[in-house]
Amino acid sequence: VLPVTDAGMTRFSITLPEAVDMVLWAIEEAKGGEIFVPKIPSYRLDDLVEAIAPGCERKIVGIRAGEKIHEEMITASDSLTTVDLGQYYAILPNRGRASFSRYPEHRRAVPVEPGFAYSSGTNSDFLTVEQLRELLREHVDPAFKPVWSAIGST
Repeated sequence: VLPVTDAGMTRFSITLPEAVDMVLWAIEEAKGGEIFVPKIPSYRLDDLVEAIAPGCERKIVGIRAGEKIHEEMITASDSLTTVDLGQYYAILPNRGRASFSRYPEHRRAVPVEPGFAYSSGTNSDFLTVEQLRELLREHVDPAFKPVWSAIGST
C-alpha cells in the first residue's frame, strides 16, 4: 500500500540537465530582473505511483498544511508582465508599462493573454507512465523496473 496525498495532485518535471541549460541560457540572455520560467511537462502523482508500482493499492492521506494540489509557476496576476520567449516564459520586472512594451520588440517575445496562468494541473504537456519510467531509468537508476515486475521476475 502506497500513501498518496491526493489522486489529482500534479507537479512539473524538470531534469537537472534541463535546469542547468536554462540557467546558462539565462546568464547569456537576461536583460536584468526577469524571472525565467521553463516550458516543461507535468505529471500526475497517480501516474508516478503507477510507474513505480503498477496495480499497487493507494491510500489517500490528504494534503498537508501549505501543500498545493497543483504547482503554479505563473499566476494570473503575473500575466500582465509575462512574455512568451518560445522555450521559456519571462515574468518581467514591474517597472511600468513603458518598459514592458519595449521588451517584446527587442526579444521577439509575445505578451501572454491577460489572465494567463501556468499551472501543472492545466499544462497541455503531461508525461505518460512509460515516460516517467524512462526518466527514472535515465536519471535515477538505469536498472529501474516497476516494483511488481521486479518482484515477479525474481
